[in-house]
Amino acid sequence: MSKQLFFNKFQEFVSQYKRVVIVSHVNPDGDAIGSSLAFYYFLLKFGIDAKVVIPNDFPSFLAWMPGIENILIYDKNSEKGLEYLNNADLICYLDFNHQSRTGLVHNDLCHCKKTPRLLIDHHRDTDYSQFAMYLSEAETSSTSELVAELIQYHGFDKYMDDKIATCLLVGIMTDTGSFAHSIYHPETFEICGKMISPNVNYQLIHSKIYNTFSENRLRLLGYCISNRMTTLDEYHTAYIYLTKADLEAYNYQVGDTEGVVNFPLMIDSIKMAVLITERQGVIRFSFRSKGDFSVHELARAHFNGGGHTNAAGGTLECSIDEAIKEFLKVLPEYKALLDK
Repeated sequence: MSKQLFFNKFQEFVSQYKRVVIVSHVNPDGDAIGSSLAFYYFLLKFGIDAKVVIPNDFPSFLAWMPGIENILIYDKNSEKGLEYLNNADLICYLDFNHQSRTGLVHNDLCHCKKTPRLLIDHHRDTDYSQFAMYLSEAETSSTSELVAELIQYHGFDKYMDDKIATCLLVGIMTDTGSFAHSIYHPETFEICGKMISPNVNYQLIHSKIYNTFSENRLRLLGYCISNRMTTLDEYHTAYIYLTKADLEAYNYQVGDTEGVVNFPLMIDSIKMAVLITERQGVIRFSFRSKGDFSVHELARAHFNGGGHTNAAGGTLECSIDEAIKEFLKVLPEYKALLDK
C-alpha cells in the first residue's frame, strides 16, 4: 500500500473500530515508545479507546515522557494485557513487522488471529498479507517520522499538540542517533522543525535522553571501551562484548547499554561497530556502520536479525565465546565490502 493511499484511507479505516491496542517490539527503544505514545494520543482525538502494550520494560531515560504512565508492561501485568488483546477490535503493530518480535506477547497475539492488524513501520522484509492496512517505508528515519507525516497529512493545526510532538521528537532523535545516521531526505529535518515550539524544547528533550546517566551506567561505558573493545584493523571493524557478569557488576538497568555500539565508529578507520551482550539466556548483537556497508544484510544472513543499512540487530542462542567466534568467522566474507 502506498503512503498516499494509506494516508487517504486512514481516518475512514480506524473510525470503524472502538477499541484499539497498540503493540511495540520487545526491548522497546525511543522510537517504539515515542511512536506508540504519539499514535495513542492521535487515536484518542478520533474518540477511539486506545491502549499501549509493550512486552517488557522501557529504558529509564524515557520515564519522563508524556503518557508513559498509561503504558501496560506485559511481563508485569500479563492478565490485564491479555484482556486488552481479547477485547480489541484492531491491533496496531508499531516499529516492528514480525510478530516474533513481541516477546511474551507473541503467544497471546497468536490467539487473536481474527482481529485485524494495522502496521506502521520502517523495517525491511515485511509480510504484508497479515495486515488489513499497512504503512511500511524502509527509507524513513523512524516509525515516529511516519506517524508525524500521517498527522501532518490530516492537519498539524488540528491534531498536533505538545505531547504528541515531544513523543515524536524522542522517537526520531533516538533512532537517528541524534540525527547522525538514517537521514534519507531533508523532510526529516523539516517535519522536526515544525514540531519544535516554545512548549516543545528540543534542547531539553535532548538533555533528558542523553544527560541522565547513572554513575553505574557511565562507569559501564568506560569499562566497555577500556576493557571490552577489540579493533580489527584488517576488517575496519571494532566489537565490544559484555558478559552477564559484567552487566551485574555495574548493576545493569534496562537501557544502560543504549548507544554504546556507536562509540567505536568515532575511530576514523572503523566502518562497522558491534556490541555483543549476554542477556536473558541469549546473545544479542547490535550492529552499526558508516557509509554504504549494510549491517542489515549481515545480520539477516548470519544472526537471525536485520534492520537498516547502518543499524541492525540480531540474536544467537549460544555462549558468548561461541557468539564471538561466529562473528569473527563471517567477517572474511565481507572484507571486500568493508575495504571500499
